[in-house]
Amino acid sequence: MVLGLVLGAFGGACSTNGAPRLDSRCTLVPGPSSGPPGGAALKAETVADGLEVPWGIAFLPNGDLLVTERPGRVRLLHQGGLTPPILVLSVVQEGEGGLLGVAVDPKFTQNRYFYIYLTVRGSDGPENRIERYRLSDDSASATRDKVLVEGIPANRFHNGGRLRFGPDGMLYAGTGDAQHPDLARDPKSLAGKLLRMTRDGEVPGDNPFRKSLVYLSGVRNVQAFALAPGGEVIVADHGPSGEMGREGHDEITRARAGDDLGWPTYYGCEVALGVTAPSLVFEQATPPGGALLYQGDAIREWKGSLLVATLGSQHLHRVTFDREDPRRVEHHEVYFQGEGPTGLGRLRDIVTGPDGALYVTTSNCDGRGDCPRDGDKIYRITRWSPPPAPLPSPEG
Repeated sequence: MVLGLVLGAFGGACSTNGAPRLDSRCTLVPGPSSGPPGGAALKAETVADGLEVPWGIAFLPNGDLLVTERPGRVRLLHQGGLTPPILVLSVVQEGEGGLLGVAVDPKFTQNRYFYIYLTVRGSDGPENRIERYRLSDDSASATRDKVLVEGIPANRFHNGGRLRFGPDGMLYAGTGDAQHPDLARDPKSLAGKLLRMTRDGEVPGDNPFRKSLVYLSGVRNVQAFALAPGGEVIVADHGPSGEMGREGHDEITRARAGDDLGWPTYYGCEVALGVTAPSLVFEQATPPGGALLYQGDAIREWKGSLLVATLGSQHLHRVTFDREDPRRVEHHEVYFQGEGPTGLGRLRDIVTGPDGALYVTTSNCDGRGDCPRDGDKIYRITRWSPPPAPLPSPEG
């Protein structure tokens, strides 16, 4: 078990204070529009409804889907139907806290482990934890195996919560600044960071800071990040909502181990010596709910694209980067905007299924959206094909 205090010290980037400037490779999207409408023909099919804030989803090797609901329930989508809860947890469900992200162990077929990020009542008040559970052989229940990390700062807002396994077999976790912005660049705090750990919650020997789980620092509230081969991480971070008189400016940043993304000192496209500037900034609040680098076959031309599910702006965002200069955005576009006949509402998590299709969850029932009678949903997104033209009737 690794406690929430980071030992050791950061070097270099975190202690560098230079005058900010605007990064020429950063694209600022002005005004209320998040981007141009996308050109691909897509369809979204409901695969599950009646959910309450399905915060995280993760596929098991047999094609079943683990689902976390923020009030504290873990469900299983099995053969097209939702099971009764396999696990009910006591969580602190205040604001953005509760049962959040989920990840499946790369060796699940051997150990049946999965991991969750949740907000609980600690000895000194609410805190966030990462715990490991074992799914029973009949998949009807789960038991806690281990607490990997505890003492991650929590608050009503900015709890982070996304979990992902990387190509390196390590577990990554996005945290929030817990409404204390200065913690994001504080080497003694796990708040406002991207964490990296072994499957047992230990500090990997090749982490950038000695005896520290911290992989990246200087972020505000990370619910969306994508892991690329070679150790690069693309982070979609929430921008400010009033702190220091600032609003909006959610950002997408390509980063590497040890990078400092600058929050709260730097804002939008600002950059300074030792700070990693974003590639894409949205002037109006987006904010990101989940992200992935798409490698599926259902929409072949999207391979290698960054896909981001958004909450306030209610859409799916696709981003491609310049091959010659990967820090620079080549193109970005919007799908399923808003609510109504063509929109899906607030989108939280996004993963690729075994079939190569995209699966997204909605957060329309989280108190900030329009909750329909049939609750939140999981959608399957694939290419839309027009129905075949009717055959001509035979001549009489």
